[in-house]
Amino acid sequence: MTVSIMDAAMTYTKEDGYVGKVQFSVEGHAHEYEITLHSKRGTDWGYGLFFLNESGKEEQLEQVEDELEENDELFDQLVQAAKDKLAP
Repeated sequence: MTVSIMDAAMTYTKEDGYVGKVQFSVEGHAHEYEITLHSKRGTDWGYGLFFLNESGKEEQLEQVEDELEENDELFDQLVQAAKDKLAP
């Protein structure tokens, strides 16, 4: 699965921990995606996956979600893109 990152952001507060988002496209998919990320300590990440601007095919969203579950390298790439945008 070929993913292109379009934008990323991350914030940190003592109360909420790390909260990030990454907007990306997937080759062959008509719609872009956004993943939201959360971690209290910056190690164990929870996420939500959504269509970015408008809804697309549910099967494609499920494809991306399955890939994120199985492909640690891809998931880590998205987390790192958000971490790279963390303000010091």
